[in-house]
Amino acid sequence: MPMRFRRLPPTAGPSLLLVAVVLAGCHRPKPDGLALVGATVIDGSGGPALPDAVVVVRRGHIESVGTRAGFQLPPRTLEVDVRGRWIIPGLIDAHAHLQPWALPRYLRWGVTTVRDVHGQLDSIIQLRDRVNLGALTGPRVYSAGAMIDGEPTTYPDALGAERPRDARRDVDRLVNAGADLVKVYTHVTPALMTAVLDEARTFNLRVAGHLGLTDAVTAAKDGISSIEHLTGVPEACLPDPSAVYAAHARGFFAGWTAFERSWAGLDSAALGRVAATLASQRVALVPTLVVHETFSRLDDPAALQDTMLRAVPPAQVEHWNVPGMVRRAGWTAADYSAFRAARPRQNLFLRLFAAAGGTIAAGTDASNQLLIPGYSEHEELALLVAAGLSPRDALLAGTRNGAILLGVDSLGLLAPGKVADLVVLRRDPLADIANTLAIDRVMKSGYLLSADSIAKAW
Repeated sequence: MPMRFRRLPPTAGPSLLLVAVVLAGCHRPKPDGLALVGATVIDGSGGPALPDAVVVVRRGHIESVGTRAGFQLPPRTLEVDVRGRWIIPGLIDAHAHLQPWALPRYLRWGVTTVRDVHGQLDSIIQLRDRVNLGALTGPRVYSAGAMIDGEPTTYPDALGAERPRDARRDVDRLVNAGADLVKVYTHVTPALMTAVLDEARTFNLRVAGHLGLTDAVTAAKDGISSIEHLTGVPEACLPDPSAVYAAHARGFFAGWTAFERSWAGLDSAALGRVAATLASQRVALVPTLVVHETFSRLDDPAALQDTMLRAVPPAQVEHWNVPGMVRRAGWTAADYSAFRAARPRQNLFLRLFAAAGGTIAAGTDASNQLLIPGYSEHEELALLVAAGLSPRDALLAGTRNGAILLGVDSLGLLAPGKVADLVVLRRDPLADIANTLAIDRVMKSGYLLSADSIAKAW
């Protein structure tokens, strides 16, 4: 519509002319918000779903959440009809190894926040900053930078520590680089752990642990924030864990194999004791059941022929080199059988931990072998339900609990003032957790995107 100007009197100065132009252009102000109208809202609080609801979003944040009855569309707000849909908070992958190719995959599958737990220090921090500043489109990123490991480090890009003072220096280096949290790895001993946790507390940084030479109860009582992959649990349960510690000292695959094999023989009473202790210490668990499940079936040729692998760049599948990893690990038919026997005990431990009031957050270990960024989050949610959590509790693990783990109160909930990260689903996830895959649209920071359009842009 063309602007119409009225003639001003000769005495009208520049300021009055500007006011006239602005007023003439304000007949149809551009919308600065939108209202998602008619969906059932599952807000991430754990409370009942809100049917026939309205979510108003403005300037990247949620302005209001309420019922449709009596709703009046606010000025400068675009109405979006989402009747017959369900809305959940944006999903949070609480354990990932972020790579640039993964960014659109996360958004396609409704993951709007990622907790990255290791990369090459300078490059991963730069990637985080580019995404968070909007130079790259992707999920919001919180990063540990490079993990801290005992000497010799498992990976060459980890920060090594031989003595407690080295561990403190490594924490300081992460602080100077701008890391959002600290992650410790399998060769960190109890003495190194104490130093890392003490130094991290100085800077109010949370510490995540992929444990090996430190058991879960020792790490919890020392103040660790989260335990990844359920590591350290068998070592805390076993009457004599020395053989498992010796395996960890030999290397990653030897340690993982001994750790995984030990689960099947763990006593239920010991599992209950450790679960209660960890819950009482307010340690969060990021179990990454999808990792345990995936590794337990690598002897099945179908695992390498999963049609979902079409979502992964061919060069990345080649880089994963799963057969080469299996050869390096030296896994045998007996190992795979033991890995599968471990799964029911891991599920039991999670049920005991949840019953004791423990916090579980959904993480996936993507972009490691066969763990597809974004998609594997939904596999994790399904495995949590199979382990005994309700669909509602699994959703909490994938939303609110991830935000709690990060210490960020603006995420994981659909409520006024929170960041406008959400997922619009075509089917009810409380009826079947698999329905989290029925994604219609994804909103990140107030921008509403079609899931299909994201995939087409890969």
